[in-house]
Amino acid sequence: MPALKPTSFAATITWLGHVPSRELSLRSVHAEAVDVTLDGLPGEDHGGPTRPSCVRVRTQYKEGTVIRNTRQLSIVSAEELAATAEAMGLERIDPAWVGASLVIEGIPDFTHVPPSSRLMSASGVGIAIDMENRPCVLPGREIEMEAEGFGARYKPAAKARRGVTAWIEHGGRLVLGDVLTLHVPDQPAWSHLEAARAG
Repeated sequence: MPALKPTSFAATITWLGHVPSRELSLRSVHAEAVDVTLDGLPGEDHGGPTRPSCVRVRTQYKEGTVIRNTRQLSIVSAEELAATAEAMGLERIDPAWVGASLVIEGIPDFTHVPPSSRLMSASGVGIAIDMENRPCVLPGREIEMEAEGFGARYKPAAKARRGVTAWIEHGGRLVLGDVLTLHVPDQPAWSHLEAARAG
């Protein structure tokens, strides 16, 4: 019995990009196609098999500890990006401003797909979803440079719709217009989750 099951949900890639240097800017550079490897996207500053731990895992590791990189990609949905822009009072948010690797269209409530789900392309590229990508202030700084007075609105507007972080499980070529099928773990929700959060 497979541990991951295909679903009827599929998404079309509407945008591709990579962040060349986080030290210079969070902004992504647009691409028509990318050849992804187990290290992630070519030229992506978030790529590589490992990364230094950050504040997101500070209860597990001292900041800067070398850990497995499950945050090679930042994937957002076109629907949630549009909803965030609307909540901010903006006509649109350019995916480059939020450092997106992929923008996909077609999966509802994409930010909350189960962790460890997969996005599979017809050519065999496998993208493993880590977890929800909580919004931070960095995209707001990029937005502020384009739309003065709006940057501080980003973090609250993007709550629960910032997308997910992910990593490449199997490499290959991704092209604008490719369709990715969602596969989800074949297991029930953990019944003790609420109790664990309360504790």
